[in-house]
Amino acid sequence: MSDISELFWQASLEDIKQGYVYHQDTDAFICLVCGKTLVNGIIYPEDGQLYEAKKYVQLHIVKEHRSPFHVLLSLNKKLTGLTDHQKAILELFYEGQSDNDVAKALNTGSTSTIRNHRFSLREKQKQAKIFLAIMELLGERAPKKHMFIDIPRSTRQIDERFAITEQKNQVILTAYLQQGPEGPLASFPRKEKKRVAILRHILTRFSPGKSYTESEVNSILKPFYSDYVLLRRLMIEYGFMDRTQDGSSYWVKI
Repeated sequence: MSDISELFWQASLEDIKQGYVYHQDTDAFICLVCGKTLVNGIIYPEDGQLYEAKKYVQLHIVKEHRSPFHVLLSLNKKLTGLTDHQKAILELFYEGQSDNDVAKALNTGSTSTIRNHRFSLREKQKQAKIFLAIMELLGERAPKKHMFIDIPRSTRQIDERFAITEQKNQVILTAYLQQGPEGPLASFPRKEKKRVAILRHILTRFSPGKSYTESEVNSILKPFYSDYVLLRRLMIEYGFMDRTQDGSSYWVKI
């Protein structure tokens, strides 16, 4: 899992633990590792058996990715904060190995050393839980303009940091819309300046002053990117579009 998708970062802790997310808009289960999509109502065959979408995505994760635990453990140290030695210990713990067995497997020669590692990892878990609570409280309390994490924008104008020249704008569009201006996107960038360029381009497919249903918005966004729900959300967050509270009507913000 070298390239983590935007969908992964949007997922809840429970979704990450199970390895997939359910999208209500598309009535589908999506693997957070590879993006494989299984639609409700379709029966999927595998090794002579038939599976409904939810069961099949669970089977897919085990067959293709081993387990969500192993996927997360394989992530870069920059994301996990774990050393290779700690990862090896955790994997053995996950397999149900005793402290003595782990000591032998890693050739440490001492079960007390493994017990110390177990204690350190539990302390790390406590710290992570407290830090998560702090950040969630901060997100609920602090004014959005002072936040440094992914907070939706509510302003009508795009931040001046994302202003780009026409030449640079064209370079971005050419790089990501390789099959032409109508899409699809080769991928969706993580850098905000590039996102703004792409979203601004897609916005030209909407007419100012016109009201759109959510279904109509989706139909315009789908040709550009498979995760059109993400595009729709970002159109709102970056201030390009607005909508009614119940999501029944969307329009371009002028």
